[in-house]
Amino acid sequence: MHRLKTNMSTAVRGTSYLPDGAHQGGGGLSGAEQKVKSLSTSIAQHLQRIYSAHADPTTKSWRQEDVAVWLRHCQGDDEAELARDFPLHQDWDYESFVRYITSSAANSIAPPAPEAQDLSYPLSSYFISSSHNTYLTGNQLSSESSADAYKNVLLRGCRCIEVDVWDGSDSESEAGDDDETSSSSSSSSDDDAFGSDGEQLGTASKMKRKAKRKLPSFLGGRKKSKDKKPAAATAEPSTSKAAAAAAATIPAVPGVPAPVPVPAMTAATTTDAVAPAAGGGLSADTTETNPPLEKSKSGGSSSLFQTLSRKSTKEPRVLHGYTLTKDITFRDVCEAIKDYGFAATDLPLIVSLEVHCSAEQQERMVDIMRQTWGDLLLPEPEEDAKCLPSPEELRGKILVKVKYAPPNDAGGSTTPEDLDNTVANAVAGGLPDEPGQPKQRAAKKPSKIIQALSKMGIYTRGVSFKSLMQPEANMPTHIFSLSEGGVMEVHKEDRKALFDHNKRYLMRAYPSGMRILSSNLDPAVFWRKGIQIVALNWQNWDEGMMLNEGMFAGTGGYVLKPAGYRCGKYTGDNPDPEADTQADAVQHYTMDLTIDVIAAQSLPLPPGDTNIDSFRPYLKVELHVEEPGERHGTDELPQDGKEKEGEYKAKTKSLKGYGCNPDWKAKYGVPVELKFESIPGVVPELSFVRFLVLDDEIGRDSLAAWACVRLDRLREGYRFVHLLDAKGMESEGVVLVKITKKLRL
Repeated sequence: MHRLKTNMSTAVRGTSYLPDGAHQGGGGLSGAEQKVKSLSTSIAQHLQRIYSAHADPTTKSWRQEDVAVWLRHCQGDDEAELARDFPLHQDWDYESFVRYITSSAANSIAPPAPEAQDLSYPLSSYFISSSHNTYLTGNQLSSESSADAYKNVLLRGCRCIEVDVWDGSDSESEAGDDDETSSSSSSSSDDDAFGSDGEQLGTASKMKRKAKRKLPSFLGGRKKSKDKKPAAATAEPSTSKAAAAAAATIPAVPGVPAPVPVPAMTAATTTDAVAPAAGGGLSADTTETNPPLEKSKSGGSSSLFQTLSRKSTKEPRVLHGYTLTKDITFRDVCEAIKDYGFAATDLPLIVSLEVHCSAEQQERMVDIMRQTWGDLLLPEPEEDAKCLPSPEELRGKILVKVKYAPPNDAGGSTTPEDLDNTVANAVAGGLPDEPGQPKQRAAKKPSKIIQALSKMGIYTRGVSFKSLMQPEANMPTHIFSLSEGGVMEVHKEDRKALFDHNKRYLMRAYPSGMRILSSNLDPAVFWRKGIQIVALNWQNWDEGMMLNEGMFAGTGGYVLKPAGYRCGKYTGDNPDPEADTQADAVQHYTMDLTIDVIAAQSLPLPPGDTNIDSFRPYLKVELHVEEPGERHGTDELPQDGKEKEGEYKAKTKSLKGYGCNPDWKAKYGVPVELKFESIPGVVPELSFVRFLVLDDEIGRDSLAAWACVRLDRLREGYRFVHLLDAKGMESEGVVLVKITKKLRL
């Protein structure tokens, strides 16, 4: 139980734990070359027995032909690959055998196959290692934000990061989005980042006060006082009925405080430019002293919004809105992305922007990105792309994902004329209709994204999802963002259309807003739907992040989908229209898997434990494969995106008295055999094996170390499983096993 308490304590305080990302897993660290640096006495004895069992009785060495037979039939190795590093054309002594068995060639994880490293397909043909609310270091409600969080995930191989951007002063924030009624605090995408239509978003201080009142006390919320009396109501100023009706119908204007009732307007005054009233509301009166309203050169309307709102004194900030999370500056985030975006790999980096800023602050965002990233940004194309480019074509480039505002659409940018007409029409629409007069048409709502910012989304244009049949669903550069629950709904309605869409176009899935402690969904469930970008909370260590490590081990953050999951290489077309669901897109196998557990060494202790004598480790192995009902569409997606537990798992007995070097074969005389027989519906590229070392305790057993391997990369024969500790850091811990894997149709 102590590990659970440790995690809760960290989550509540929001303290950051940001180790060196270059030595932390989650994004593919386990695919790097790993060697066993030293051998414990017990493991050395086991290796000596393995060697002696195949040695020539006379020479006590392995003859050249015996080496080839053993490598081919027992290990399943490619001799041509081994020939570069090991002497295959001569006899092996024990030292030669040890050099092989402790090298990366004997790692349980095979490197990606050459064909799987083909980066010439369109972007939609790849799974992309992705982060959710990247700036957070703990829970979703009260943890710290840090630019170092971007450094951490980028060094770990993440290729899609998220940035939630808010105005830099307390006078801002946009209102209104008819797509969703939730704010950033619901873990939404840029498509549903704003409040509901007509809702006035408060200042940063009001946001935090409001959030703190609603938070449970264990997450930093304010305790309710039993003696507190309700505040007296404030009297409203009297207005005419017509004026009150007009004020009620005026939509919230970006950057403008909520309107107060105004005196009835004449036809002349309703078309005049509006300016802030002394009381902070809107006034229809204009004077000669008002400056002209000009459209900004970059496609926004900063001068208008500077007139309508108090000019911000700070640069845009990054935080989780309507929560108690601490903020950082947008510039600091951009600097971290510039410094570490291509430190681990030069494959393209997607920066997913969730924008809550006023037009003026969006202008500032554009300036900061262009100044900081410079040539890392893509040049603006002369025409829209007919299909998505490949990762190979985009090496070393940052792709900005931001909500798309059509350039010629009336709502594409907020100009002075648009705003004047919007306010005037809204006022007129709220007045009683006069006999014989035609009804005023409903005003189009201005876009919240200025053109200068929208244009930066060249190949990753965020589009609000309504259905897979909406016109934008055929735009090659669009990307839909859906919560895990949203994916479940779409899958339930039309799994075929969902699967077909994801062959040719991008889609992003993100965790439910109810995951306040930053737990993760099961990404494999969503990868099997063809979704390329499955965003995870990288600050939390759970099943989801382990599977992410297994998927992207040693890949640079891009994994080519199975053939039936991807589109044509150069055209972006569907090469196999008949392969229209996950049930028939790829071959499914029945699998027999046996893992003989021999011994382990140098196991790390669970977090917070220092007493080696009380350590009672055991090894648990779990298989992650798709459910038959999910494959054939007879079942809905598992609740919360999680698989059923308890179906495919096996474990050894715990050992006491061996410390960090448990030896199961020495204890029982033979290796402990963990068997998985006749497992149906296995797709090796989308199935995973998890190795978990746990401490046998009273209550919940604590995690000490783990490894996760994609099934198609799980090697057979005598192998070392290299372990990461409970926080995903590299460790010296290894488990010696013998693996036998058989796939049949």
